[in-house]
Amino acid sequence: MAVRGSTIAGIGRGIPPRVLTNKEMERMVDTSDEWIQTRTGIRERRIAAPEVAASDLACEAAAEALADAGVLADELDLIVVGTATPDMLFPATACLVQDRLGARRAGAFDASAACSSWAYGVAVGHAAIASGRAETVMVIGTEVLSRITDWSDRATSVLFGDAAAAVILRPCQTGEGFLAFHLGADGAGASLIELPAGGSRRPPGHETVAARMHYLKMNGREVYKFAVRAIPRAIERVVEEAGLTVADVDCFVPHQANVRIIEAAAERLRQPMERFFVNADRYGNTSSASVPVALYEAVEQGRIRPGSLVVFVAFGAGLTWGAGAIRWTGDSALARRWGSSTP
Repeated sequence: MAVRGSTIAGIGRGIPPRVLTNKEMERMVDTSDEWIQTRTGIRERRIAAPEVAASDLACEAAAEALADAGVLADELDLIVVGTATPDMLFPATACLVQDRLGARRAGAFDASAACSSWAYGVAVGHAAIASGRAETVMVIGTEVLSRITDWSDRATSVLFGDAAAAVILRPCQTGEGFLAFHLGADGAGASLIELPAGGSRRPPGHETVAARMHYLKMNGREVYKFAVRAIPRAIERVVEEAGLTVADVDCFVPHQANVRIIEAAAERLRQPMERFFVNADRYGNTSSASVPVALYEAVEQGRIRPGSLVVFVAFGAGLTWGAGAIRWTGDSALARRWGSSTP
């Protein structure tokens, strides 16, 4: 079976309206707006309402992505949901989304690679199209991290927010759309970012709840050191696999974990920050939703236009990382609305 290309034909997002500012954080935990901004670059983040789950944000993003691509739900062949905060351990959040969308023909499963989940999911979706196994794939990154954030922990509570974004993948000619992917993992660093309890190793119980083991735990210093190495290496690897160079890239869309990490990665790559899209100041770290939300806004703001060479990169618990290079085709209505000329 001949290999073919795939591209992003539509994109959508689901953003909770509730804004939690650093000034509000000052009343919740021993911190300050200056401390947070100096160390992370984050000014505010979005928090989902108590009744809103990951599938709800996912469906909001999915509906916009379908409309943007001009695709009906029953045309979907596969739905992949990347998330670290599923509605429940099972069934998969992707199955809940499939049912609510009415995508009866679609297979559905969750990808679990923490903040790298969406990047992994897109690589799988591309492979399904490239092999001829699918024509139309939806990949969603959705997170309600506020449910696993320890709001008494000043080191982690200031970092995370809630959001979702979805893309529709469709076939295209080879040489257009996705040009290369690079995925990696290092399980030796598994303990650096973890949710210790709730699985088969430490089932839920009075002891795990009392010990606050159902909240995200992170060794921030070591994660920072990992990230500033992983981002440039993944970018260099994926552009090499695409037969290009870092200098060829028009827009870098990195995981929005921390503005300081992005700045350090840009310095290592010897690239100006102007070529890196940043919205962490307004959303914080939204894990698997981070990169696709940033992609959406980069297109919306005209930073990405038809013909742009875009490289996205994510890293997260596992430890995992994933990057992709795409020649933006501008097929989506959002892209057409915000610019039709090649930069």
